[in-house]
Amino acid sequence: MSDTTPAAAPGATHPPAGGLAHLPLPLFAAPMGIGGLGLAWREAGHVLGAPAIVGELLLLLAGLVWLVVAGLHALRAMRHPEALRGDLKHPIRSAFVGAVTIGLMIVAGGFIPYARGIAAALWIVAVVAHLGIGVWTVRGLLTAPREAATLTPPLLIPLVGNILAPVIGAKLGYSDLSWGLFGLGALLWVLIQPSIINRIATGPTMPDRLKPTLAILLAPPAVGSIALANLTQGFGAGPSAIYGLAAFVAVVLVTIVPLFRRVPFAMSWWGYTFPAAAFSVATSAFTAAHPSGSMVAVSWVVLLLASVIIATVVVATLKAAASGHLLQPEG
Repeated sequence: MSDTTPAAAPGATHPPAGGLAHLPLPLFAAPMGIGGLGLAWREAGHVLGAPAIVGELLLLLAGLVWLVVAGLHALRAMRHPEALRGDLKHPIRSAFVGAVTIGLMIVAGGFIPYARGIAAALWIVAVVAHLGIGVWTVRGLLTAPREAATLTPPLLIPLVGNILAPVIGAKLGYSDLSWGLFGLGALLWVLIQPSIINRIATGPTMPDRLKPTLAILLAPPAVGSIALANLTQGFGAGPSAIYGLAAFVAVVLVTIVPLFRRVPFAMSWWGYTFPAAAFSVATSAFTAAHPSGSMVAVSWVVLLLASVIIATVVVATLKAAASGHLLQPEG
């Protein structure tokens, strides 16, 4: 049988089937998830008597992962700028640009007990960059309206991500700025999330590979309760009310675990990680303010479940990387 494929012109080049050009932008969710778990174990060390070293090692790992992922994306930007431009124009993948700066905020939090000056510098850089990403995202929403199918939970990352900043900023003494960032993140949450939920509820149906991102809906109330508690110096009525919403969302997500289990591994699995870790931090903080034997038990269960979820996603990602599937074009 003769080959009818046209011969390539001399000197012509073709994009590789896989490789650095296809490095997933959502991989920046990895330091978010790992670092969030580090903060969860650090909080559990104060509240539950968990081994303190676990949280510190996880935060160190998160910082190293952030550096590696950032370095690889910088290399990708130099070698394959068109691939990065494609991600930035994509209505869903572009939202993960916000994970770059959220991860850096978490790394800053890891430095607080050891080098407050470095922590403050990293936090300020992350906040300024995240605000810029937020402006760019909202500008895009206003000037280039998108189809309803692209309104998905990752859109919360670059906008509502501002609600995380006070979790670190309040501890660094940036109270007024942290209040402003909390207000910005909370208001964007109130404005954006109803549109996302309405799109999910009325259709079109989300593709299976995106369904793990439903877990992102847990992050804003979980982080919001922690942020408000840090700003008000205690887990009082306001933080408790927001935590109640987080607990409700967590229970809803547990009821649809069978749906999640049917989704094969994709980078969207990282959507499980940071929300689970953030809810663990919030649960431990709530337990510290409202101690009881049952809440201590619940805190341990949430912490261990978050640890299992994140370990599972890390292992799956490493297997995908080892097999070459991580650097393949999106299916």
